[in-house]
Amino acid sequence: MTIVIAVYVTLLGLTLGSFYNVVALRVPAGESLNHPPSRCTGCGIRLKPQDLIPVLSWLTSRGSCRYCGNKVSMLYPLGELATGLLFLWSYLEFGITFKGITAILLSSLAVIVTVADLKYMLIPDKILLFFTPVLLALTLLSAEGPIWLCLLGAAVGGGIILPFAWFGGMGMGDAKLFALLGLVVGFPDVLLAFFAACLMGTLVGGTLQLTGIVKRGQPVPFGPWLAVGALLAYGYGSEIIGGYLSLIH
Repeated sequence: MTIVIAVYVTLLGLTLGSFYNVVALRVPAGESLNHPPSRCTGCGIRLKPQDLIPVLSWLTSRGSCRYCGNKVSMLYPLGELATGLLFLWSYLEFGITFKGITAILLSSLAVIVTVADLKYMLIPDKILLFFTPVLLALTLLSAEGPIWLCLLGAAVGGGIILPFAWFGGMGMGDAKLFALLGLVVGFPDVLLAFFAACLMGTLVGGTLQLTGIVKRGQPVPFGPWLAVGALLAYGYGSEIIGGYLSLIH
Protein backbone atom coordinates (compact mmCIF):
# COMPACT_ATOMS: atom_id res chain seq x y z
CA MET A 1 0.00 0.00 0.00
CA THR A 2 2.88 2.35 0.81
CA ILE A 3 4.25 1.97 -2.72
CA VAL A 4 0.83 2.65 -4.25
CA ILE A 5 0.37 5.79 -2.17
CA ALA A 6 3.92 6.91 -2.93
CA VAL A 7 3.33 6.55 -6.67
CA TYR A 8 0.01 8.39 -6.41
CA VAL A 9 1.54 11.24 -4.39
CA THR A 10 4.39 11.58 -6.88
CA LEU A 11 2.04 11.69 -9.87
CA LEU A 12 -0.12 14.22 -8.03
CA GLY A 13 2.97 16.33 -7.45
CA LEU A 14 3.98 16.17 -11.11
CA THR A 15 0.48 17.22 -12.18
CA LEU A 16 0.20 20.04 -9.66
CA GLY A 17 3.73 21.10 -10.57
CA SER A 18 2.45 21.91 -14.06
CA PHE A 19 -0.22 24.13 -12.51
CA TYR A 20 2.30 25.72 -10.15
CA ASN A 21 4.33 26.76 -13.19
CA VAL A 22 1.26 28.57 -14.51
CA VAL A 23 0.74 30.29 -11.16
CA ALA A 24 4.39 31.31 -10.86
CA LEU A 25 4.60 32.66 -14.40
CA ARG A 26 1.21 34.35 -14.67
CA VAL A 27 0.52 35.87 -11.25
CA PRO A 28 3.60 38.14 -11.21
CA ALA A 29 2.70 39.27 -14.74
CA GLY A 30 -0.87 40.10 -13.67
CA GLU A 31 -2.37 37.52 -16.01
CA SER A 32 -5.39 35.27 -15.49
CA LEU A 33 -4.74 31.68 -14.44
CA ASN A 34 -7.39 30.22 -16.75
CA HIS A 35 -7.41 32.53 -19.76
CA PRO A 36 -5.96 32.24 -22.27
CA PRO A 37 -5.40 28.44 -22.18
CA SER A 38 -1.84 27.11 -22.21
CA ARG A 39 -0.10 28.16 -25.39
CA CYS A 40 3.33 28.31 -26.99
CA THR A 41 5.04 31.60 -26.22
CA GLY A 42 6.65 31.51 -29.65
CA CYS A 43 3.86 30.82 -32.14
CA GLY A 44 0.91 31.31 -29.79
CA ILE A 45 -0.76 28.01 -30.75
CA ARG A 46 -2.99 26.43 -28.10
CA LEU A 47 -1.31 23.38 -26.63
CA LYS A 48 -3.03 20.01 -26.83
CA PRO A 49 -3.31 17.45 -23.99
CA GLN A 50 -0.34 15.49 -25.34
CA ASP A 51 1.75 18.65 -25.05
CA LEU A 52 0.93 19.08 -21.36
CA ILE A 53 2.05 15.77 -19.86
CA PRO A 54 4.38 16.75 -17.00
CA VAL A 55 8.09 16.31 -17.81
CA LEU A 56 7.38 13.68 -20.49
CA SER A 57 6.06 16.16 -23.08
CA TRP A 58 9.17 18.31 -22.68
CA LEU A 59 11.45 15.30 -23.05
CA THR A 60 9.70 13.82 -26.09
CA SER A 61 9.70 17.18 -27.88
CA ARG A 62 13.37 17.68 -26.95
CA GLY A 63 12.67 20.91 -25.13
CA SER A 64 11.05 22.61 -28.09
CA CYS A 65 7.56 23.42 -29.31
CA ARG A 66 6.50 20.59 -31.60
CA TYR A 67 4.69 23.10 -33.84
CA CYS A 68 7.19 25.92 -34.36
CA GLY A 69 10.42 24.62 -32.86
CA ASN A 70 10.65 27.44 -30.30
CA LYS A 71 12.72 26.46 -27.27
CA VAL A 72 10.70 25.75 -24.13
CA SER A 73 12.26 26.89 -20.85
CA MET A 74 13.67 24.21 -18.58
CA LEU A 75 11.77 25.89 -15.74
CA TYR A 76 8.68 23.94 -16.84
CA PRO A 77 9.97 20.36 -16.47
CA LEU A 78 12.20 21.25 -13.51
CA GLY A 79 9.25 22.78 -11.64
CA GLU A 80 7.13 19.71 -12.34
CA LEU A 81 9.86 17.26 -11.39
CA ALA A 82 10.77 19.17 -8.23
CA THR A 83 7.13 19.18 -7.12
CA GLY A 84 6.75 15.44 -7.71
CA LEU A 85 9.93 14.60 -5.79
CA LEU A 86 9.10 16.97 -2.93
CA PHE A 87 5.61 15.50 -2.59
CA LEU A 88 7.17 12.02 -2.46
CA TRP A 89 9.67 13.19 0.17
CA SER A 90 6.86 14.72 2.24
CA TYR A 91 4.93 11.46 2.26
CA LEU A 92 7.92 9.21 2.95
CA GLU A 93 9.23 11.48 5.72
CA PHE A 94 6.00 12.34 7.52
CA GLY A 95 3.28 10.05 6.16
CA ILE A 96 -0.35 11.10 5.95
CA THR A 97 -0.28 13.43 8.94
CA PHE A 98 -0.71 17.14 9.61
CA LYS A 99 3.06 17.46 9.35
CA GLY A 100 3.01 15.63 6.03
CA ILE A 101 0.30 17.92 4.65
CA THR A 102 2.25 20.93 5.94
CA ALA A 103 5.36 19.63 4.17
CA ILE A 104 3.40 19.27 0.92
CA LEU A 105 2.11 22.84 1.17
CA LEU A 106 5.56 24.11 2.11
CA SER A 107 6.94 22.28 -0.94
CA SER A 108 4.24 23.80 -3.13
CA LEU A 109 5.10 27.30 -1.91
CA ALA A 110 8.80 26.61 -2.46
CA VAL A 111 8.29 25.57 -6.09
CA ILE A 112 6.02 28.50 -6.95
CA VAL A 113 8.32 31.02 -5.28
CA THR A 114 11.40 29.54 -6.94
CA VAL A 115 9.97 29.66 -10.47
CA ALA A 116 8.57 33.18 -9.97
CA ASP A 117 11.78 34.54 -8.46
CA LEU A 118 13.99 32.97 -11.12
CA LYS A 119 11.79 34.36 -13.90
CA TYR A 120 10.86 37.80 -12.57
CA MET A 121 13.06 38.41 -9.48
CA LEU A 122 9.74 38.87 -7.68
CA ILE A 123 7.77 37.10 -4.94
CA PRO A 124 4.14 38.24 -5.34
CA ASP A 125 2.11 39.14 -2.24
CA LYS A 126 -0.89 37.30 -3.70
CA ILE A 127 0.97 33.99 -3.48
CA LEU A 128 2.10 34.60 0.11
CA LEU A 129 -1.37 35.74 1.15
CA PHE A 130 -2.89 32.55 -0.25
CA PHE A 131 -0.55 30.25 1.66
CA THR A 132 -0.36 32.18 4.95
CA PRO A 133 -3.74 31.25 6.54
CA VAL A 134 -3.48 27.61 5.46
CA LEU A 135 0.07 27.18 6.74
CA LEU A 136 -0.82 29.04 9.95
CA ALA A 137 -3.72 26.68 10.62
CA LEU A 138 -1.65 23.58 9.89
CA THR A 139 1.21 24.87 12.04
CA LEU A 140 -1.18 25.31 14.97
CA LEU A 141 -2.42 21.75 14.46
CA SER A 142 0.97 20.09 14.03
CA ALA A 143 3.30 22.13 16.26
CA GLU A 144 5.26 19.82 18.55
CA GLY A 145 6.39 22.58 20.90
CA PRO A 146 5.00 25.84 22.32
CA ILE A 147 3.26 27.94 19.69
CA TRP A 148 5.25 30.99 20.76
CA LEU A 149 8.33 29.37 19.21
CA CYS A 150 6.52 29.44 15.84
CA LEU A 151 5.64 33.11 16.33
CA LEU A 152 9.23 33.83 17.35
CA GLY A 153 10.38 32.02 14.22
CA ALA A 154 8.21 34.33 12.11
CA ALA A 155 9.56 37.43 13.87
CA VAL A 156 13.18 36.30 13.56
CA GLY A 157 12.73 35.22 9.93
CA GLY A 158 11.28 38.54 8.84
CA GLY A 159 13.65 40.47 11.09
CA ILE A 160 16.80 38.85 9.67
CA ILE A 161 15.92 39.78 6.10
CA LEU A 162 14.44 43.23 6.80
CA PRO A 163 17.78 45.12 7.11
CA PHE A 164 18.95 43.64 3.80
CA ALA A 165 15.68 44.72 2.18
CA TRP A 166 16.05 48.26 3.54
CA PHE A 167 19.57 48.63 2.19
CA GLY A 168 18.83 47.05 -1.18
CA GLY A 169 20.52 43.66 -0.82
CA MET A 170 17.20 41.80 -1.00
CA GLY A 171 13.55 42.54 -1.66
CA MET A 172 10.66 42.95 0.75
CA GLY A 173 9.22 39.81 -0.82
CA ASP A 174 12.15 37.87 0.65
CA ALA A 175 11.40 39.30 4.12
CA LYS A 176 7.70 38.42 3.90
CA LEU A 177 8.50 34.96 2.57
CA PHE A 178 10.99 34.19 5.32
CA ALA A 179 8.62 35.44 7.99
CA LEU A 180 6.08 32.89 6.73
CA LEU A 181 8.71 30.16 6.48
CA GLY A 182 9.94 31.05 9.97
CA LEU A 183 6.40 30.60 11.28
CA VAL A 184 6.30 27.06 9.91
CA VAL A 185 9.77 25.87 10.96
CA GLY A 186 9.79 27.81 14.24
CA PHE A 187 12.69 28.87 16.40
CA PRO A 188 15.58 27.96 16.46
CA ASP A 189 15.19 26.05 13.17
CA VAL A 190 14.67 29.35 11.34
CA LEU A 191 18.32 30.20 12.09
CA LEU A 192 19.42 26.92 10.53
CA ALA A 193 17.24 27.67 7.50
CA PHE A 194 18.88 31.07 7.08
CA PHE A 195 22.40 29.69 7.49
CA ALA A 196 21.70 26.92 4.97
CA ALA A 197 20.20 29.43 2.50
CA CYS A 198 23.25 31.70 2.78
CA LEU A 199 25.65 28.78 2.40
CA MET A 200 23.91 27.32 -0.66
CA GLY A 201 23.35 30.73 -2.23
CA THR A 202 27.01 31.66 -1.78
CA LEU A 203 28.33 28.36 -3.15
CA VAL A 204 26.03 28.29 -6.18
CA GLY A 205 26.29 32.03 -6.84
CA GLY A 206 30.08 31.91 -6.58
CA THR A 207 30.24 28.94 -8.94
CA LEU A 208 28.00 30.69 -11.48
CA GLN A 209 30.23 33.77 -11.34
CA LEU A 210 33.44 31.75 -11.72
CA THR A 211 32.02 29.96 -14.75
CA GLY A 212 30.82 33.23 -16.28
CA ILE A 213 27.15 32.23 -16.31
CA VAL A 214 26.39 35.12 -13.95
CA LYS A 215 28.31 38.38 -14.22
CA ARG A 216 29.79 40.06 -11.16
CA GLY A 217 27.26 42.46 -9.66
CA GLN A 218 24.34 40.82 -11.45
CA PRO A 219 21.42 40.35 -9.02
CA VAL A 220 20.66 36.75 -8.12
CA PRO A 221 17.30 35.69 -6.60
CA PHE A 222 17.57 34.59 -2.98
CA GLY A 223 13.99 33.40 -2.47
CA PRO A 224 14.69 29.89 -3.80
CA TRP A 225 17.49 29.37 -1.28
CA LEU A 226 15.32 30.59 1.58
CA ALA A 227 12.70 28.04 0.52
CA VAL A 228 15.23 25.20 0.26
CA GLY A 229 16.74 26.15 3.61
CA ALA A 230 13.30 26.08 5.21
CA LEU A 231 12.52 22.64 3.77
CA LEU A 232 15.84 21.34 5.10
CA ALA A 233 15.12 22.81 8.54
CA TYR A 234 11.53 21.52 8.55
CA GLY A 235 12.59 17.98 7.75
CA TYR A 236 15.84 17.66 9.67
CA GLY A 237 16.30 20.75 11.83
CA SER A 238 16.21 19.00 15.20
CA GLU A 239 18.68 16.32 14.07
CA ILE A 240 21.11 18.82 12.54
CA ILE A 241 21.02 21.22 15.49
CA GLY A 242 21.24 18.33 17.97
CA GLY A 243 24.20 16.85 16.11
CA TYR A 244 25.98 20.21 16.01
CA LEU A 245 25.45 20.81 19.73
CA SER A 246 26.77 17.35 20.55
CA LEU A 247 29.99 18.18 18.69
CA ILE A 248 30.72 21.38 20.58
CA HIS A 249 30.04 19.97 24.04
